[in-house]
Amino acid sequence: MSRTTDASGIAIDLSIACAAWKRALPSAASIARAAALAALGQSGKKIGAAELSLVLADDATVRDLNARWRAKDMPTNVLAFASDEPPGKGKPVLLGDVVLAYQTVAREAKEQEKPLADHLRHLVIHGVLHLLGYDHVKAVPAKRMEALETRILASLGVADPYDLREELSRG
Repeated sequence: MSRTTDASGIAIDLSIACAAWKRALPSAASIARAAALAALGQSGKKIGAAELSLVLADDATVRDLNARWRAKDMPTNVLAFASDEPPGKGKPVLLGDVVLAYQTVAREAKEQEKPLADHLRHLVIHGVLHLLGYDHVKAVPAKRMEALETRILASLGVADPYDLREELSRG
């Protein structure tokens, strides 16, 4: 696990628990960190000093977490576990954990004909926004979250992932 802290006091602990991430995308760690910082910086929420954990895992790990915490016995691309720990006086806010499943993320990127790096960026941003309270269960908050994801991704030079979804559904 490695930790980086930016000038604003945001600490990111990153663990690559699945070697396939490094083989397929040697810059996965820096891509994930940059996406998380972009999400935090452009979320519209006042963050201040904070900590979060990013885990680049495999399908088996995510499937286990999904079964244990969400009663869904299957892998998914990203899980976000927001911390419910109140901030201590003078201590950073603990935001939570974002865990990504390599095999699912890689398969989706291939199916959607997009670079793995761009899909990783999108899903890290998506997970971090969940930690900040954004959700996509209902239509209006979903549109708000998607628009924010799209804007953050554009700032990183990544195309709107939802345009692709609409093209595929019309196809």
